[in-house]
Amino acid sequence: MKRLATALTALAVALTLAACGGDDEGDVVAKPTGDLSQPATGTLKVFAWQDSLVPALMDPFKKQNPDLDIQTATFDSNAEAAAKISNGFKTDVVEICMDEAKPLITRGMLKRIDPDAITSWDDMAFKDEDGIRDENGKLLMVPLSAGPHGVIYNTEKIDRPIDSFKDLWDPEFKGQVAIEGDYQLPPIAVTALAMGIKDPMQMDSDQLQEVKDYMIDHRDQLRTYWQSEPELTSLYKSGEVIISDGNSAAAKAIREAGVPVKWVAPKEGTISWVCGFAISADAENIDAAYRLINFQASPEGQAIRGKQGYVMTNYKAMPLIPKADREIANPKFLETTIPEVWSPINDEWVRAFEEIKTGD
Repeated sequence: MKRLATALTALAVALTLAACGGDDEGDVVAKPTGDLSQPATGTLKVFAWQDSLVPALMDPFKKQNPDLDIQTATFDSNAEAAAKISNGFKTDVVEICMDEAKPLITRGMLKRIDPDAITSWDDMAFKDEDGIRDENGKLLMVPLSAGPHGVIYNTEKIDRPIDSFKDLWDPEFKGQVAIEGDYQLPPIAVTALAMGIKDPMQMDSDQLQEVKDYMIDHRDQLRTYWQSEPELTSLYKSGEVIISDGNSAAAKAIREAGVPVKWVAPKEGTISWVCGFAISADAENIDAAYRLINFQASPEGQAIRGKQGYVMTNYKAMPLIPKADREIANPKFLETTIPEVWSPINDEWVRAFEEIKTGD
């Protein structure tokens, strides 16, 4: 699951939406009106990351609801999603991620979710965290997957143990390192952890300055900032990169491409995006929205996520996936990871990363 929008674009959209002010629509709890055990009908509009709309996830749901017209659209960031919805784009379900959801929340674009309507709610992990619920304790979204961000390395090229984000900055690997750089959060957070900052998401301006200076001073350490998982796979296949940051799903894709890599959870701890489905403030088919959320939160739906290399959020899905995938897919991962959230000084992060990339 990738976030491909540029940091400056995301910031501009977020500031524009925040300036528009909020409304009270987001305080409304979406209540189902029919029997959610029965197949849904009508039209269901879904606005999500591409990974959540792949046939493996959507085809079983379509089979369960043969008379439901499902219309899907994808986006590359929650800021982009907020901009489109603000301009009149209609959807029933919208996928949100904890580190990017603020434009949707502050603009009042989400109804709150009724946990009693989520059939797997009692079996789910990470359901009471800040960002999953709003400041009043109402449910914002149902978490459906996570991607723990650790270190990936080529086991044929590196014959010593790798166990830290500090290894990305070891001079031994100079010019053979890639760090995710499609937006500001991963590279800055990973480097902050390598520098000993315990909770990068809550860095103050002085700490951010230290990280920025370090990354500029050591920019020759990196071969590149990778922008997508296919690009990262190509970098490993060509031999240009032998160590990088990345999530478990990326490592799985690289292995499937024939490169012997290992994914490790660094001793500093992983960071992880956490994403899930929310219900739009303008949702028209609320029952169908709940049906989709319930399928993707079910053990069967979650097992599909686990086989893709992501962390699942439903404990009961564990027996349904191959043993080889269980270590990474285990919802217990979420008990120790540092969730990626919207930084209180997010605009400073955006500016810092632009300066890091230009070397200023």
